Amino acid sequence: MNLSDEEKRTLLKLAREVIESRARGEEAPPLPETTSPALESKAGVFVSLHSAGLLRGCIGYIQPDMSLLMGVQRSAANAAFDDSRFAPVNREETQDLEIEISLLTPPSPVESYDMIEIGKHGIILEKRGARALFLPQVATENKWDLPTTLTFLARKAGLAPDSWREGARFSVFESIIISEKDL
Repeated sequence: MNLSDEEKRTLLKLAREVIESRARGEEAPPLPETTSPALESKAGVFVSLHSAGLLRGCIGYIQPDMSLLMGVQRSAANAAFDDSRFAPVNREETQDLEIEISLLTPPSPVESYDMIEIGKHGIILEKRGARALFLPQVATENKWDLPTTLTFLARKAGLAPDSWREGARFSVFESIIISEKDL
């Protein structure tokens, strides 16, 4: 998926406006009117929020069920106010948030975890009804190798740390990252 710098700025602006308006107690702004086929296209979307270099929220949609605009709007609100790992973002901290949007390719199953490439693939682990996901940048940012990544992913799914070694199913995806610091 190729987006122009203007389209990337539109998505980042939308994410920031959603977070800031909700932090003020207002409804999220409507989706921008656009004639851009790229922004109307469907893709999985995650919005990650960082503050002082630390994760502050990250939520999204794996499947390409909605337009990029709608996916960003919903994911930004959910990352800021509904990520159960964090308290909701407050009005004062919105100016310090760094927003990162990940646009996902559709997930594809892999036969073995040996086929996963750290830094290239996002990973979905499923086992006995438990499921967890890491975006491609998670392992790289933490300087994890594949076994370490899968151990943390199993824990995130609520499984035993080494449960990824047998009976787990894996899917992979790639992402395009759009970040305020890059534009």
